[in-house]
Amino acid sequence: MARRFEILDANTRQYRRYIAVGRQLTVRLLPPSDNTNPVAHFLASVNYLIEHALRDIEDSDKLVITIQNQVNQNDKPIGIISRRKDQLSADLIWSVFEKVSQSNSGFNALDTLVVNVHSVRMPVGFFKHATMSRGRPLSVMAHLKRSLVEVKAEENCLAHALVIAIAKVDKNPNYKAYIQGRKIRRVVETLLATTGIDLSNRAGIPELVRLQEHFREYKIFVYRGLSCDNIIFEGQVDSTKRLNILYDDMKKHYHVIANLTGAMVTRYVCKMCHKSCTSNVTHACDQTCSDCMACPPCAFSGVRIPCCECNRHFRSHKCFANHKQSTKQKSSVCERKRCCATCGWLVTRENHECNRLFYDN
Repeated sequence: MARRFEILDANTRQYRRYIAVGRQLTVRLLPPSDNTNPVAHFLASVNYLIEHALRDIEDSDKLVITIQNQVNQNDKPIGIISRRKDQLSADLIWSVFEKVSQSNSGFNALDTLVVNVHSVRMPVGFFKHATMSRGRPLSVMAHLKRSLVEVKAEENCLAHALVIAIAKVDKNPNYKAYIQGRKIRRVVETLLATTGIDLSNRAGIPELVRLQEHFREYKIFVYRGLSCDNIIFEGQVDSTKRLNILYDDMKKHYHVIANLTGAMVTRYVCKMCHKSCTSNVTHACDQTCSDCMACPPCAFSGVRIPCCECNRHFRSHKCFANHKQSTKQKSSVCERKRCCATCGWLVTRENHECNRLFYDN
């Protein structure tokens, strides 16, 4: 097959924070032969160029493609915005070229072209696409860690993960049966039939949005990996019931995070800023109350309420009541955070010594 274009320069840049990759190709389309239709040759050349630029990109990835004439920098770039790779077609590319080239009088397809391709990896959970990574993959961690629940179903894994997570939050007596794969199939089928969502081909962001609209009393969080701030989906609802889901990018599979701090190997994860810390009493966050550690921050009532047990003052009567609350697993803020009556220092440890900033544990 004859060459369609010549690559003059190529650059690649990874944006790890946004799970994105940027590629820039500087190319020159080769002219057609004498007996070839110029329009057909141009369209075929652009198709081969796009296919070459997208050769390492998954079909489900979102793309932003711009093509600009390097000589005429004042011309508007030709852009195909926010499309998945599987949504690109020859007709679409040609229609965009045709519209923009009419407004760019100096556009010459045989000049040097600069092609920019930015791709963003989108979560797509289905089955049977296993790729081993360095170290232990998430599929192994989901099987080993007690803080994670491995979803063994190969089909509709997202629906299975949500049903198991809801059973965990609501303390459903069928929770253990769901983990073992018993009694859950009919629940998943009812869920999909009620919502009208088809998860047979993919389970990405659009499906998560629709499932979040169905489960308004829960807030869905999807993590890509065992890192507190690596959140790829956060439901836009106001609810204290969290459904923490783990997305395995290698196997395209969803699992359940039963214990967030255990899975992230930390003592505390802030529900507002999603940062980890050794303790919530030492965590500094603009979205939590610095007095009672409640979310959102308590409003000031104008008069500070003192506590004779911890020697601290609080913003309101509600803030005072919050710092007294305790559970079976966690003691109250009043017990864990106090002001020393002698030196006035804020104490979060038991081995406090007055007027000594640094000491041995």
